Amino acid sequence: MAEKRNIFLVGPMGAGKSTIGRHLADELHLEFFDSDQEIERRTGADIAWIFDLEGEDGFRKREENVIYDLTDKQGIVLATGGGSVMNKDVRNRLSARGIVVYLQTTIDKQVARTQRDKRRPLLQHGEPETVLRELAEVRNPLYEEVADYVIDTDDQSARAVANQIVSKIDLF
Repeated sequence: MAEKRNIFLVGPMGAGKSTIGRHLADELHLEFFDSDQEIERRTGADIAWIFDLEGEDGFRKREENVIYDLTDKQGIVLATGGGSVMNKDVRNRLSARGIVVYLQTTIDKQVARTQRDKRRPLLQHGEPETVLRELAEVRNPLYEEVADYVIDTDDQSARAVANQIVSKIDLF
């Protein structure tokens, strides 16, 4: 029996990685993981608290460890944190262990999708649109670098995006 492939979702906050990932995992009968939720489960603390206590560097180290553990599995869908691609080792790991799909979205959609979410530490200081533009400038080229496929999520439902991913990739 052939080994099951992994699908790793990358992209900015508000692109729909977690929601789309759940639909995709259901569609393909794979196990779903969200790296942020896994960090919270393992530490017993929410992401904002980890950021406050350990700073972004401490959080990124935890994120790297979780992604390394999860990418050792087979047959999973993993929604990664928006900043995980900042680490070259994480990008290499994702590329080596599965199919990477970049869920692309506009700054306007990100602002709309994240405006009431208080669980995003990077958006708690400064003007969200400015912060998102600055993050996009640095991160978007890294999402593109690591991606096997790029899919725009702006005007589609999560289920439609999941179906589009399934139609693009031949997993089994």
